[in-house]
Amino acid sequence: MIQIGIAGSSDPKPLEKAEQKAREFARELAKHDAILLTGGRGGIMRVVSEEFSKLGGTVVGILPEKAEGNEFNSIRIKSGMDFVERSAILVNSSDVFVILGGGVGTMIEALMAYNLRTPLVILTDTGYESDELEHLAKEGYFDHKKIEKVEFTNDPKEAVEIALRLAKA
Repeated sequence: MIQIGIAGSSDPKPLEKAEQKAREFARELAKHDAILLTGGRGGIMRVVSEEFSKLGGTVVGILPEKAEGNEFNSIRIKSGMDFVERSAILVNSSDVFVILGGGVGTMIEALMAYNLRTPLVILTDTGYESDELEHLAKEGYFDHKKIEKVEFTNDPKEAVEIALRLAKA
């Protein structure tokens, strides 16, 4: 089974555009045989978890420290680690990693995925700072090492299509 990890803002009230795109992403992903991995907390993570679980999907929340996380986690992994350390588990456990809009924590996870050679899809036009990552990627790469080509799209359904293709590659 494919494990698709996501990162997104933990803002209690996510930006409306990002929330709409996250819900559409989750609904589309639920049509496929995949497990959703998240940071397990609030904001965009909660939005995607809620939508995906309502449609019968399994959500694995990889939580920092001993946090309980949101109520839509089917499985809670209390890592005992801080946020950044927990992110390494999330990224390394993902067959593909999708950025759904967020700030510095989300962008760190995107760069971590790139550096760890985890296929990466970045949803743009969310209103969050992570939209700017596209400007950092010259010819689809974040640096001269060209570790893993990054895919960008502003369409949540296309983000699912790309993620599934990359996960199966």
